[in-house]
Amino acid sequence: MLLADVPRVHAIDVLSFSMPWSERSYRFEVTENRNSLVLVAERVENEAPPELVGMIVIWVIIDEAHVATIATHPDYRGQGIGRRLLANGLLAASERGARLAYLEVRRGNQVAQELYKKFGFQVVGERLRYYQDNNEDALLMTLDPIVPELLQQFAV
Repeated sequence: MLLADVPRVHAIDVLSFSMPWSERSYRFEVTENRNSLVLVAERVENEAPPELVGMIVIWVIIDEAHVATIATHPDYRGQGIGRRLLANGLLAASERGARLAYLEVRRGNQVAQELYKKFGFQVVGERLRYYQDNNEDALLMTLDPIVPELLQQFAV
């Protein structure tokens, strides 16, 4: 992700979440956070400029990958963009030394949970009242180990 992508990434975040990150937070991820891995998905059609349609932020700390956020523009959901972002993000995290991944997901977000389960993530716990906007619980899911060969099938 480039610094110039921040406004478009933030716009997707606002459309996707009730508690979006600030543009400042995304700028920090791009310019200052050495542990941050930020990928975007773009849609290219004919000779029009690429349209940013999704993003993922993963923090790689020692041998762990924390999927901090992932979102697809609402107009492009259901087309495999999130699947490819997650696969490519986890592959990149693996290349940086991550051997396991974890994330939090809203208890009520069944679509996201199903995606994560396809990758082999398992529910290992919960964080009660994790989301401050409505006190919804988060499920803690882990993928252990990250197996790059298995991720390849989802990356294309």
